[in-house]
Amino acid sequence: MPDTTGFTSGRVLVVAFEGWNDAGDAASGAIRTLQDQLEVYPIAEIEPEDYFDYQFNRPTIEADENGDRSVVWPGVTMYGPVEPKRSSLYLLVGTEPSRGWKTFTSEIMEAVIDNGISGIVMLGAMLADVPHTRPITIFASSENAQLRKDFALERSTYEGPIGILTVLADAAEKAGIPTMTIWASVPHYVHNAPSPKATLALIDKLEEIVDVMVPRTDLVQESAVWESGIDALAGDDEDMSAYIHQLEVARDAVDSPEASGDAIAEEFEKYLRRRDGKDGRDGRGMSGPGDEPWRPTGG
Repeated sequence: MPDTTGFTSGRVLVVAFEGWNDAGDAASGAIRTLQDQLEVYPIAEIEPEDYFDYQFNRPTIEADENGDRSVVWPGVTMYGPVEPKRSSLYLLVGTEPSRGWKTFTSEIMEAVIDNGISGIVMLGAMLADVPHTRPITIFASSENAQLRKDFALERSTYEGPIGILTVLADAAEKAGIPTMTIWASVPHYVHNAPSPKATLALIDKLEEIVDVMVPRTDLVQESAVWESGIDALAGDDEDMSAYIHQLEVARDAVDSPEASGDAIAEEFEKYLRRRDGKDGRDGRGMSGPGDEPWRPTGG
């Protein structure tokens, strides 16, 4: 696929933040996987004191391999390749800041420009009415017209509260650095547990975009265990099992080759009416903990 922006030929920064944009730890988990598999080292750290509310994002105490304990503060770190000639992938990961977003964004953009970053991929994960038994829904979008053309992306039509990912993307685009966002949908009924299946889906999509190969045997195994564990829980809960079946019916209708746009919309409306009759919710698709609401088409 031609890339007239040079997005895949230059230095690409992959970004994820723990918190509102990170259902099931899927996005930050993808960055941690890349960090483990690629030869990278810290090249910039954001001083946390000005940006974090420690009553909301509390520091932790951890012991190292020698048993020595130390305080670990929430923060954000950028990583660069040990051998830039062999890899052009940079990483940014940390906790979404509590305050000072404008100044925080300026600091990040300074590091982006100083390191010659030519493109940015934002990773996010949202809670959604989707079944754990089907492939994870991925939605990729961009505000950059050329990226949409080169990578067959959509342009988001979402309006409402946003996370730090959108603020950074807006600043990058204004600085002439093209950005795209990749969202994974995490089943909302298992929101308390990490979701390796969503992490795996994000990495699969990322490989389509940037020049990186990520070994992920462990993730494949963890995804299978995750899915089996939820199957076991549903097997002991008739209401949960019936609800998951409803989600499967709705998802299969959307994914069927013969499904037209009208048929998909009609089936989804039927599903919402059934759901409302069962649990009394308001019938709207569940919005994600970030910048994109869930879409039945999944992009």
